[in-house]
Amino acid sequence: MVAGGLVRQVGVGGGQGRSLAVPGFVDLQVNGFAGVDFLGADVAAYGEVGGALLRSGVTAFQPTFISSPPGAYLAALDVAGRAQSTAVGPRLLGVHLEGPFLSPQFAGAHDPAHLVDPQVDLADRLCDAGPVRYMTLAPERPGALDLIAHLVARGITVAVGHTDADAPTAHAAFDRGARAVTHIHNAQRRWRARDPGVAGAALARRDVVVQAIVDGVHLAPETTLAAFLAARGRFALVTDAIEAAGLPDGRYRLGDRDVTVNGGAARLADGTLAGSVLSMDAAVRNLVALGATIVEAVEAATRVPAGLVGRPELGTLRPGTPADLVVLDDDLLVQRTVVRGEEHAG
Repeated sequence: MVAGGLVRQVGVGGGQGRSLAVPGFVDLQVNGFAGVDFLGADVAAYGEVGGALLRSGVTAFQPTFISSPPGAYLAALDVAGRAQSTAVGPRLLGVHLEGPFLSPQFAGAHDPAHLVDPQVDLADRLCDAGPVRYMTLAPERPGALDLIAHLVARGITVAVGHTDADAPTAHAAFDRGARAVTHIHNAQRRWRARDPGVAGAALARRDVVVQAIVDGVHLAPETTLAAFLAARGRFALVTDAIEAAGLPDGRYRLGDRDVTVNGGAARLADGTLAGSVLSMDAAVRNLVALGATIVEAVEAATRVPAGLVGRPELGTLRPGTPADLVVLDDDLLVQRTVVRGEEHAG
């Protein structure tokens, strides 16, 4: 039962047919969706894309801005702050800055020209310009460990990613307060037997959330399943979706980069993967298909990411928690989505 925007009662319904109500999905890495790239969006575009996110079961998300010149960040952060205040559609938890303090060796789809060494002054300038709540950085860059501690003191969740860090450096970052690894095994130092890198460090620690893009493109099935089994209970799904998500193959944008989508893969002209066209409901189904239970897959899209960003009430259904939920059918397809107690058709 839902009333006043809150869950009032949880139980087994008596209606015909079978459906499953679960907490609304929480996506901590969304570059864009349904024709909108958040880095260049206006407030109206946030409202337009909200319906598409709700139809995929996402009731809370972090718009993610890839590495860009400071001026582009500042303008986008101002828009995000105004969009957050409108409280329409899925909850905008805050902005995820994926950069600019990343490794040029593992830039991925980020333009290396926009990457810089960590700077507390620049980080503060960006964080003061809008609702920055999350940042991905490369801990091996000069000044990164001190910046991690500074950001954590500001209440910002820090993840390591796009990094050439070895395991000792990754451990140092986690000891300073970094709490997650961004899209494990993608755009980071490769795991070797005597050099496990950031992935090995993250999988070996019980205090680190392991995020993965489970779209069948970014990771082999065995790689996904191995990471899930090693990080059971702290494995989080992210989509890393770009504006092409939910749209046909073609040419799109990711920040200031041109991206071609073909056969479910988004790539730069040189073949580098550039985000995904994954939706969170599909990610849940994909994880179940690999062997996770429905409960485990749902938790990877709800409880784990919500807890990572300090919003545990969004990752569970209990009396008194916000009425953000998704109703799934037997095939785990979204039937209905409820956010703030208001229902949206699937």
